[in-house]
Amino acid sequence: MTLAEDRSVQIRHVPDDVHRVLRRRAAGEGKSMQEYLLALLVDQARRPTAREVLERAGRHSGGEVDSGDMIRQLRDERDAR
Repeated sequence: MTLAEDRSVQIRHVPDDVHRVLRRRAAGEGKSMQEYLLALLVDQARRPTAREVLERAGRHSGGEVDSGDMIRQLRDERDAR
């Protein structure tokens, strides 16, 4: 991401207990709150949802997904992270 592509997200009304936990976790990793939350968001956005995995599996198998294949696909996606 370049500075020209910089995007901002603001979250309001974060419960105090949640804010404390996130601040503590960020500090525990030696990161600012912004760095910590950005890493969480990037990680989450890069993980395919179950629907995305199923759609991808459906395209590869001609539209029908065996439940065993689906489970293997989900595990493969998870393990690839």
